[in-house]
Amino acid sequence: MVLPDMPPSAASVPIPPDVAALSFEDALAELERIVRQLEEGRGKLDDAISSYERGTALKRHCEMKLREAQAKIDRITVSADGSLGTEPARID
Repeated sequence: MVLPDMPPSAASVPIPPDVAALSFEDALAELERIVRQLEEGRGKLDDAISSYERGTALKRHCEMKLREAQAKIDRITVSADGSLGTEPARID
């Protein structure tokens, strides 16, 4: 039995350069606009698919930016034996 070719997973597709150049805030604003547009359900199917694909790239970009920010604010800790480690910063 031969299985049909599966599309690449979203995680394996590189983020387009125009999305990668966006700030977190700009990417999030565009993602929110796309979500609203898709929820309205108006427009052509091909446009909806393109919007969904761009939204996926925007979501991945935002997640990456958040991970980068988290890594910058992790606290460095020193244990009793003198070894160094990190722990998530408490931002309450």
